[in-house]
Amino acid sequence: MGATTKISAGSTKGDSADVVREETPFEALSGICSVLVVGLFILTFLAQNYVIPSGSMKNTLLIGDHLVVDQITLAQPTRWMPLIRYREPRRGDIVVFRKPVYQPGIDALGADGTPQYTPLVKRLIGVPGDHIRLRNGIVSVNGVEQPGGFAQPTTAENFNEFLDDFPAVPPEGEPGATESWAVNFSSYVQGGELVVPAGMYFMMGDNRHNSLDSRFWGFVPRGNIVGRPLFNYWSFEAEEGQIGQAGVGRNLAWIGHVLVRFIPDTRWGRTFHVVR
Repeated sequence: MGATTKISAGSTKGDSADVVREETPFEALSGICSVLVVGLFILTFLAQNYVIPSGSMKNTLLIGDHLVVDQITLAQPTRWMPLIRYREPRRGDIVVFRKPVYQPGIDALGADGTPQYTPLVKRLIGVPGDHIRLRNGIVSVNGVEQPGGFAQPTTAENFNEFLDDFPAVPPEGEPGATESWAVNFSSYVQGGELVVPAGMYFMMGDNRHNSLDSRFWGFVPRGNIVGRPLFNYWSFEAEEGQIGQAGVGRNLAWIGHVLVRFIPDTRWGRTFHVVR
């Protein structure tokens, strides 16, 4: 039997009556389909969910954080949606983007052998025209030192010349750096600072000593920016390499682990945590 919907038939001379009409199975199915269509539209065009598989943004984002990502605000404006509020990416934004290069051994290949450009999430450090440098782990943009409260601090124990005095040391020979970036790197350096070209952006992970980012593979084109994380709708404790493993067996094992450990390993305090 279908669900019951109560509607008022109005009143006459102070008397009121209720008419009860049963919802038909077809109407119930139509309602469910409408909800699914709206939800699919939102997930496809307006927002998308992503999971954090690595610790490159620790402690801002943790491995196992599941994010709702706004895919509209930072999209390039279109005439067919004139009422949408667009804006350009800003320095300091946390953004999701498609990795601009394919790195064998790090990135995956599709079933047809084509490179899969991994979606990444990093903090936007430099916009077009910015002059960037790091000295002892402190980022300066256009000669002004940037607040780094969100970033892992540089200490005597974790200091790395390439990572913390960038771009003083070129990426050639640095593990994880791409050959194309190593070749073209020097053409963007002026007076010891890296200059971001038009239409490009410079990204870095908050966990700066454990992040493959623009220091290793260069700038991110404007068209590669997907959106910005809004909030964390679920966070589940995981280790580096546990999430997103290839193979049916590994995926089934992970699903089983989540089902068994759902309550104790869910980080309840991070539920609906706003990403900043």
